[in-house]
Amino acid sequence: MTAVNKVAIAGSGVAGLASAIQLAKAGVAVDVFELKPALSTRGSGISLQGNALRVFDALGAWDDIRAAGYPFEGLNLRAPGPDAPIVAELPDVKTGGPDYPAAMGMPRVELATILLEHARAAGARVHFDSKVTSIDARADDGVEVFVNGDSAGVYDLLIGADGLNSGVRDLIGIDTKPERNGMGIWRTFVSRPADVVRSELYYGGPVYIAGYTPTGEDSMYAFLVEKAEDRIGISDEEATRIMLDESRAYGGPWNDIRADLEAGAHANYTWFTKHVVPAPWNRGRVVIIGDAAHSCPPTIAQGAAQGLEDAFVLTELLTTRDHVDESLWDEFHARRLPRAQAVVEASSQLAQWQIDGNREADAGGLIFGIAQKMAQPA
Repeated sequence: MTAVNKVAIAGSGVAGLASAIQLAKAGVAVDVFELKPALSTRGSGISLQGNALRVFDALGAWDDIRAAGYPFEGLNLRAPGPDAPIVAELPDVKTGGPDYPAAMGMPRVELATILLEHARAAGARVHFDSKVTSIDARADDGVEVFVNGDSAGVYDLLIGADGLNSGVRDLIGIDTKPERNGMGIWRTFVSRPADVVRSELYYGGPVYIAGYTPTGEDSMYAFLVEKAEDRIGISDEEATRIMLDESRAYGGPWNDIRADLEAGAHANYTWFTKHVVPAPWNRGRVVIIGDAAHSCPPTIAQGAAQGLEDAFVLTELLTTRDHVDESLWDEFHARRLPRAQAVVEASSQLAQWQIDGNREADAGGLIFGIAQKMAQPA
């Protein structure tokens, strides 16, 4: 017996597809509605902490994801300058427990593809070019979902996993929205030099942070975090030029990254945001999770992990309870809101220390403390 028999999910990101996999595996009829016409074929990489890997194992997708990514332990800190010396080699807290690597990098496109395949294999129906345009609540026992203006049917629950600019969040009248924190990030996807075997960060120089994470035997993604600028509308050529110019203060593997940029690697730019929707995240039979409910600067690489944990806790409750009632929502919020809040606050504090140039702050202590919290299952 499950608390739901038929569920609609808006969004095909990690939180949405993780929800679809777990519900479909339990015999729930699942429709995923994705605004985009297809999975994006562009994008860089993603860093995944151990607690994210633990959820992938519960989904049954860990073997495929591990094979497609680059697991590693530890973090190197380098100094800017032409020689880029390693100044510290830091261990990672294994937030997923001893059975998983401390961290892993992988291409975003491959992660999305694997999760989509697992969702479909479990029986979920995934509809692209499909926007949830309106909803009609049916007392306490369902919600009619309209897609592209037409009714898609009545569902026991609608899960809004549709990202930072969530349309579902707007439809249920939640006013809390992401706020820019003053930082922007350049990302590119390049080949991996043989000596890059874990994430490495450079502090100092012309940008707040320069770094990269291996994502495969032959790939990695690199990034530069700067003061947020209006980069809307610039050409691909201009984007590459800016990333090249801002990276010239950094040596070591950055020399190889620049060679790939000069050879045509694409550079993309986004702003960092932060927000946490206060409880409740649901309005009746509609609930938001993942980036729709919370976002933070990726200073501790917990964004995807928190969305996955949202999905895992929610679907655990939906598939082990008989009813969707206040006790279910109370437990969901008790298990998820304080944890997500702690991650957002810590990530935002780390970013603010960078903006303020605070060299006395105990960044290592803050990161270690949050990692210890994340090591406890959600």
